[in-house]
Amino acid sequence: MAIPLKTASDIAGMRVAGRLASEVLDLLTPLIRPGVTTLELDRIAHDHIVNVQGGIPATLGYQPPGYPPYPASLCASVNHVVCHGIPNDKALKNGDIVNIDVTVIKDGWHGDTSRMFVVGEGSIAARRLCAITYDAMWKGIAKVRPGARLGDIGHAIQTFAENAGYTVVREFCGHGVGAKFHEEPQVLHYGRPGTLEVLVPGMIFTIEPMINAGRRDIRDGTDGWTIVTRDRSLSAQWEHTVLVTETGYEVLTVSAGSPPPPAFVEPGASGAAGASGASGAAGAAGPATAATLG
Repeated sequence: MAIPLKTASDIAGMRVAGRLASEVLDLLTPLIRPGVTTLELDRIAHDHIVNVQGGIPATLGYQPPGYPPYPASLCASVNHVVCHGIPNDKALKNGDIVNIDVTVIKDGWHGDTSRMFVVGEGSIAARRLCAITYDAMWKGIAKVRPGARLGDIGHAIQTFAENAGYTVVREFCGHGVGAKFHEEPQVLHYGRPGTLEVLVPGMIFTIEPMINAGRRDIRDGTDGWTIVTRDRSLSAQWEHTVLVTETGYEVLTVSAGSPPPPAFVEPGASGAAGASGASGAAGAAGPATAATLG
């Protein structure tokens, strides 16, 4: 299938949707602490998206073929949950790690992003996993420019994560995003440089590596959505929506509270400046299939 290219007007709409999604995470950041439930975070996010932003939570009721309707306005994946965790009434506890994944539809455009959070005082191992995963995402983002290939992104992420002692989930991947939640291309988080589709200006897609502390093997949970590590090791994920520009890239899912790019991202790199804020990198399918949510 052809990869959709966005016009200037389309890109303007995607910037708004991306910022709004990131602002939902800004709102939730100070609330993610021991004792809060992910169901309460979902309620707050839903209210903000609908009643403040005038948007639509893309995940609520989303039902791709073979899946039940997703019942929440965000995904909350705790500890060994890899992705698609459904919010529930279990309180987060000190030392947990949680990925919050939000997609906001505004004026027909989808803004898709996620962040990792360490709840209270996390272990050194948990914080390192979250930080390395953040850097791995940015290693992929930094490869985005016209003429590069999707394989360059996956290779950069895979080699960085594996050199740090972690494994990369292969059953899920990034995806094109725009007027549709999931479009072409699929963006693998592993692979060989110089392979797969050539990047051209106007492409918009997510980069969202899922990195495991143990083995890369995963299994389905019991609710039709949740995916967990087979060995119950911790898993982390970060996600940005990225535009290929004429000279490089622009990260569209930034807001006042977005964590700043890592130090290895060159100052002034296209789109890298974004918005910096208080949330640190661990702050406050074979072949892969596109990530079903987020």
